[in-house]
Amino acid sequence: MTVGQYEMASMAKSRRQIVSDKLVLYGALLVISLFAFFPIYWMLVTSLTPAKEVFAFPPRLFPSSLTLDYYRDFFNKPELIRFFRNSVLVSSVTAVGSIIISSYAAYSFSKFRYWGRKSLMFLVLSAQMFPQALLLIALYLMFDSLGLLNSYWAVILAFTTFTLPLCIWMLKSYFDGIPNDLIEAAKVDGANQFQIIHRVLLPIAAPALVSTGLFAFIRGWNDFIYALTLAGPEKMTLPPGLVLFYTGEFQTAWPNLMAASLIVSLPIVVGFLIMQRYIVGGVTAGAVKG
Repeated sequence: MTVGQYEMASMAKSRRQIVSDKLVLYGALLVISLFAFFPIYWMLVTSLTPAKEVFAFPPRLFPSSLTLDYYRDFFNKPELIRFFRNSVLVSSVTAVGSIIISSYAAYSFSKFRYWGRKSLMFLVLSAQMFPQALLLIALYLMFDSLGLLNSYWAVILAFTTFTLPLCIWMLKSYFDGIPNDLIEAAKVDGANQFQIIHRVLLPIAAPALVSTGLFAFIRGWNDFIYALTLAGPEKMTLPPGLVLFYTGEFQTAWPNLMAASLIVSLPIVVGFLIMQRYIVGGVTAGAVKG
């Protein structure tokens, strides 16, 4: 075999290896995607299947007919609309409150040096490690003594308490990456601490604020046990509301529950897509430019 023939054979073998690697990669991605999206597909199919076919055996991947009755049923229930409104209110206030409080705390931990700072930081983080169920009784008794039970404030304060540790650490990590020269330059221009954090740091940290707010919103949106225990029937949010409304001792309305679950997932999905694009915008470039 000549040198040219050897090089051509080597190149052909290399191309076959690249094609083989791509096929394995795409096959693995396809399997992972099917595994991840099948529960969502099954929820959608169940929510669109007529009642007589939902429990057919063997199960059908493609129903013979479709119905929107379960979606209409959700919007015709005033109780579910109230639960939905409660979830939006409680989760939004939790997100805004977590962003405000964690911004100041993260700024302090990141840009100031004082005695006990590291101990306080790890004390805040350790609060995230407590099982939430253990604190439920203590919070219940405290809110009862303050007269906050069965109110929005009980749920909002409980949600904010549990979201703050991680929010503070998320923002602190971001503030650490902002050059101190920006703060020194602002001080030279005569800015005080209030102006520095509101006019310099927070605009630069907008992507991190969005991520932190999204985390806090999802945390409040998905909570079950605290909303069930502290909110009461009038202020209850969707997760416990759906369970109490569609499940019983002897029967569960699975098609209705699947339709409601898909409806209440839409705000999270839409919000995540919008905020993800905002984060990808790369506002961090402004920090370098000053």
